[in-house]
Amino acid sequence: MEKTGRPDKEWLSGRSVQLSILVLLLEATLAYVVSVVHGVTQESPNAGVGSGMTVLFLPVLAVFAAGIAGALTVGLVLPTAWLSEVLGYRFAGRAAWWWVPVAAGAVSLVVVVVPLAGGAGAGAVALGWSLTTAALTVPALLWRSRRERIFKPVALWGVAAVVLTAVLGGVGLATGVLKEYRPPALASADLVGRWSDGQGGTVTFTADGRVTADAIDDDLGGWGHGDGEDDGAICTGQGTWTYEPGVGAWSQEVDITVDSCTYGTWYVGGTEGRPTLYQYIGDPDSWDLYELRRTGGGS
Repeated sequence: MEKTGRPDKEWLSGRSVQLSILVLLLEATLAYVVSVVHGVTQESPNAGVGSGMTVLFLPVLAVFAAGIAGALTVGLVLPTAWLSEVLGYRFAGRAAWWWVPVAAGAVSLVVVVVPLAGGAGAGAVALGWSLTTAALTVPALLWRSRRERIFKPVALWGVAAVVLTAVLGGVGLATGVLKEYRPPALASADLVGRWSDGQGGTVTFTADGRVTADAIDDDLGGWGHGDGEDDGAICTGQGTWTYEPGVGAWSQEVDITVDSCTYGTWYVGGTEGRPTLYQYIGDPDSWDLYELRRTGGGS
């Protein structure tokens, strides 16, 4: 076919769309595996939570993800593939493959850099741009392929990459190369002292089981604590406290009883050198925490 300085029609086909959707789904799966492994290493009361539940919803998620991948194909991958051919014919007379990452980088500038430039740090913007560029480059490169039997090798290599990443992540966590987060294991003596919410509220534990609360938020809106709307209620008073070590670091609980206050159970978080006590604000699924940090020793 004679080249006229502009993209031909062959690259735009249902086969290319399907291949792009497949690649985007594989990339999303790989990103999910990486995020789960990374999440397990991060300080969070929900480290790794949800990965098992995701398996139960895979059929629904697959349909939803395919729809998203189709939209991204039409909205981002197709423009990237088209722009790479336009640039290639315009500046080099042919649609060489190296114009694809150039086009992907340009599209990523519009998609990532412009929206985030005003509200995110330079590092976050650069990372987002790099990852988006890479994610668009792969399906846009394959879009150019004229091979008839390409779906099977792409699927096999993609699944292999996902499995290898999961295995390497599991090995890293098992061997300690990647350190899995666990809350610090405390004893009753570790709780004695003053703890602050950083906003003027404090809780002071004494070794004889007494506790003094001063201006602590008493309307967290969690289960059994109202409707989630903060009406400014605070807790000030004296009472008692108990510590339950449970069967492991994740099951430690601190119960505080102060007249007229409606606290639920406090859980242990943070690190060995910086432990925290926390409750959920609103629905626990929101992962929004109200935290107390130790600020001084006991009296």
